[in-house]
Amino acid sequence: MNLNEKLVALDKFINQALYDPKNGFYMKGNPFGNKGDFITAPNISILFSEMLSVWTISFWQKLKCPKKINIIDLGSGNGQMIYDMINSFKSFPKFYKSCQFIIFEKSPYLKKIQKKKLQKFKVKWISNLNEVQNGYNVFIANEFFDALPIKQFFKINNKWIERFIKLDKKNNKSFVNVDCDIKKIEKKIGFKLSNNQKIIEYSPLTLKYLKSISNKIYSKKGALLIIDYGYLESRMKDTLMAIRKHKISEVLEEFGNSDITYKLNFELLKKITNILKLKCQGVTTQRNFLINLGIQERAEILSRNLPFSKKADIYYRLKRLIDKNQMGDLFKVMLITDKKINFKTGFEID
Repeated sequence: MNLNEKLVALDKFINQALYDPKNGFYMKGNPFGNKGDFITAPNISILFSEMLSVWTISFWQKLKCPKKINIIDLGSGNGQMIYDMINSFKSFPKFYKSCQFIIFEKSPYLKKIQKKKLQKFKVKWISNLNEVQNGYNVFIANEFFDALPIKQFFKINNKWIERFIKLDKKNNKSFVNVDCDIKKIEKKIGFKLSNNQKIIEYSPLTLKYLKSISNKIYSKKGALLIIDYGYLESRMKDTLMAIRKHKISEVLEEFGNSDITYKLNFELLKKITNILKLKCQGVTTQRNFLINLGIQERAEILSRNLPFSKKADIYYRLKRLIDKNQMGDLFKVMLITDKKINFKTGFEID
């Protein structure tokens, strides 16, 4: 290895690209919306957040309507989802009165946007999940986990290698493979990743956050609802990609100017759930989840007396959320709770 060259583990490289205090993608600008780099479901239609509100209140009722409950938005983006949810909750005074709204946000830039948007509401911002008090907690993770840095491992000629980034003295970047001992890595994280796999993608930070959340939802006291793009097959794939201005871009180019992301493997999340002695209540598509909660009926009510153009806009946005060729099947929804809870709302089989 040339002394002028440097090797950086993939997850550390992604962390720098996304969260470097000065130049990180999420730290210096607002990537959301048509003028940004990508658009998320809450920015497509208020119907999405309204359905999450319906689901959250149903879950609170399942917990026998506790007098105090924390609603934690993990990575709130531009704050649109929690803004719309709080407005919906106001129609249910008993529930609204019981809520403390909490946002877990890493980016000071996005925090400013959120604070401005949510200034008329009582919201608490935290930078560490341990700040969430034990008690009744509902964590909502909409496109949160896909923004966390990952490691990648590949099995080549019966040997495992880890993917690193090589930086030369001119700061040119290239992928390199480094031999690794997969058993050592599995021992460190506490479970086997490599069985029947040729590719492994996993996020150490996801594991850390899930452990922390698991402590807050034990003993029948809460839930983690994950909405993210991902897949259900047990065989892992290479899904690493970068997105800039709504288009796929090169991972190693546009450092700090593009979002680096990946598709969640929900089978791996299920495995982690079991190890943490929690229960996966179900995994379904975003389409099924929203239809089960009544999004089509809500669209009908909203559009009833509107002129055609506004009605068409509501249904165009609804289609983006639930169409199988758009977000409907690409996004999955997963509910994790304590083992003693049984709650299937939104996850009923069609």
